[in-house]
Amino acid sequence: MAHASAPATCPGDTIDRAGRRWTFRHPLVIRLAHWINVACLAILLMSGLQIFNAHPALYWGAASTFDSPALAITSDQDAKGDPRGIVMIGDRTFDTTGWLGLSKNAGVLSERAFPSWTTLPAGQDLATGRRWHFLFAWAFVINGMIYLLYGLGSGQLRRRVIPDGDQIRDIGGSIREHLTLHFPEGEEARRYNVLQKLTYLVVVALLLPVMVLAGLAMSPAMDAAFPLLTQVFGGRQSARSVHFIVANLLVLFVIVHVVLVLVSGFWNNMRGMITGWFTIKAGPARANDISGAVR
Repeated sequence: MAHASAPATCPGDTIDRAGRRWTFRHPLVIRLAHWINVACLAILLMSGLQIFNAHPALYWGAASTFDSPALAITSDQDAKGDPRGIVMIGDRTFDTTGWLGLSKNAGVLSERAFPSWTTLPAGQDLATGRRWHFLFAWAFVINGMIYLLYGLGSGQLRRRVIPDGDQIRDIGGSIREHLTLHFPEGEEARRYNVLQKLTYLVVVALLLPVMVLAGLAMSPAMDAAFPLLTQVFGGRQSARSVHFIVANLLVLFVIVHVVLVLVSGFWNNMRGMITGWFTIKAGPARANDISGAVR
């Protein structure tokens, strides 16, 4: 990549005439795994909502207690007799007309937990939704295994998810930076900050494995072959509830991730994840910054 006009402080870095240091941040395997995950998670979410719509309620335990769900998204009538969408969490009821339980489909109010624009396919089709979900679940798992093997073998995983000692000691400063939307510049921008690393660690080491295992625990075939897995979750219905909760936590993670990408430099971040090259302001290097860089 021809940007060099001055010596770089780290191998592979170049500095252009505008004083920006170009550093190669994301190897090809990392970039491919990232975008495959984006596609897989989008399809898994939309097809998962299609599956949920077939029975829009969650329970704890081994069986469905239809009269007392932990959560249900449905519809009923208000005091005037008009239909309304509702979400029930335990004994609490929330009116969600137009969003959940009752929403418009082709201009007509339709009784369904999640609206048609959020599901794959858009119409009520459980069988097709299950096929999409299972196909991309395997694609997601295979892609994740490749990412983990590459990350462990190359050391990329450790550098991306394990905070350095100085970062742990300054975690309060990182929290203040995020709350005030001020982000590291100069050499400190070479590496992920401590909140990024801890969040990625929780996602990679906890949320994703739990989601996959809970999904497997819902399968009757897996329950018959490995009953202990289902028992760990407290039953198939508990596994379904955990799967749904973790999926929502991942959606929250993605929303926060996208917002931070936007406010911390959209084009620079996107260029980094598409081409691998990321720019930072040129400045004096510090040894601990260079050793902790995401390279």
